[in-house]
Amino acid sequence: MELDWSALGQVAAVSLGVTVAVVVVFALGVLGLARVEGARETDGGTHALGLAQAGLCFLASAAVVAYGIHLIVPRFH
Repeated sequence: MELDWSALGQVAAVSLGVTVAVVVVFALGVLGLARVEGARETDGGTHALGLAQAGLCFLASAAVVAYGIHLIVPRFH
């Protein structure tokens, strides 16, 4: 049995890259929510840009997770 080390390295690198990207996008969503809360505390209003940022980032994170589940579960194919 022979192991293709380059393919294993590629899978590990892509997995690490996607994991870091999803964590960064989710953190940007949390930052958007913090902006909304900060705007509510200072002037009593909402910060629409922060809310849009949070929504888009959380939606992108959820899409990546849903795609990963789709790849793992064979019944979805």
